[in-house]
Amino acid sequence: MKAYPHVYRVGALGSATGTVLVTSADVPNISTAPPPEFDGPGGVWSPETLFIASIADCFILTFRGVSRAAHFEWEKLEAHVEGTLERVAGVTQFTRYVTRAILTVTPSSDHVKAKELLERAEKVCLITNSLRGERLLETIVNTMAG
Repeated sequence: MKAYPHVYRVGALGSATGTVLVTSADVPNISTAPPPEFDGPGGVWSPETLFIASIADCFILTFRGVSRAAHFEWEKLEAHVEGTLERVAGVTQFTRYVTRAILTVTPSSDHVKAKELLERAEKVCLITNSLRGERLLETIVNTMAG
């Protein structure tokens, strides 16, 4: 890992109507628009969905790291995140994040250790550590079919 601080650069280009093009070096561009809840067209990523997606993505990538450090073998991890957007004291903000994690492990895996590692991943994920609001983690550990 490179020394801190890390700096991430992203650009956006838009006009009075249509989608906004989000760009960053060496990755594909993303077209965005407001979500339907803000009278957007739907069917395209929005800042809100990208924000919540970053939580799910970070959770899985962090779990990779903590499980590797713990020498824990696993097969598949699904992360479904629900973010609640509300008006609080006249300010629109996300107030609650629920991550539902479904981990599939081998029959010989330690389910207690699996849950501990899932909880550790949620606690050390740099995206969730940068958020305000309530954070909840719900976990299911399934054994892979033989």
